[in-house]
Amino acid sequence: MDSAEFAEMARSLQDEPDLAETLDTLIDYARECLSCDQAGIHLVRNREVETAAATDPVVRAADRLQTELGEGPCLQAIWSEEIFVVGDTATDPRWPAFGARAAELGLRSILSVRLHSGGQTLGAINFYCGQIREFDRDDVATAQIFAQHASVALATAKREEGLRLAIDARHLIGQAQGILMERFGLSADKAFAVLRRYSQDKNVKLRDLADEIVRTRQLPTASPVAVSTDA
Repeated sequence: MDSAEFAEMARSLQDEPDLAETLDTLIDYARECLSCDQAGIHLVRNREVETAAATDPVVRAADRLQTELGEGPCLQAIWSEEIFVVGDTATDPRWPAFGARAAELGLRSILSVRLHSGGQTLGAINFYCGQIREFDRDDVATAQIFAQHASVALATAKREEGLRLAIDARHLIGQAQGILMERFGLSADKAFAVLRRYSQDKNVKLRDLADEIVRTRQLPTASPVAVSTDA
């Protein structure tokens, strides 16, 4: 990809409405970026690494292998914050268990680059070739530029998604408060106190509790204590 193509990719990513669409757009561009056969994006979520996007099921199979075996260039890129180039998975000595299995899947060469923003590791982008390929310096430089664009887009999409979820949760909790206020004659503060106490006592997320109340119009297994006006 040249500078004009990277600029077009950046514009396309700005137009995506959410994280899922952003990932779809990124993975489409990824294969084109290095003219490789397949590509995949790993994201770190709640300290777990998962395949967030892939151009083919074989990529997801390779990702599962890395997770199961606890080794591989993608995981290493995330853990050590470096770039890893695998010229031939069948002979690379760094990850012998993964390499042999990856070769059996038809993935012979891999380039893995960390995705990060603001000092935080987001995951990694992986470029795969079915034939043995020596990724050169230009390939690595191009992959780094792609990873920088991808990191910015993903960080922005995740931040906006988090804001939307927070707003949705706040709206849902407000609805649940209103239901308790109307049904039990509570003030807004006491209705929220009931929600919070019930959430803590039952070890239920406040948003999930509010969602159930909005759907059922009542507290789950409500008791006089749970809706006490002294809450």
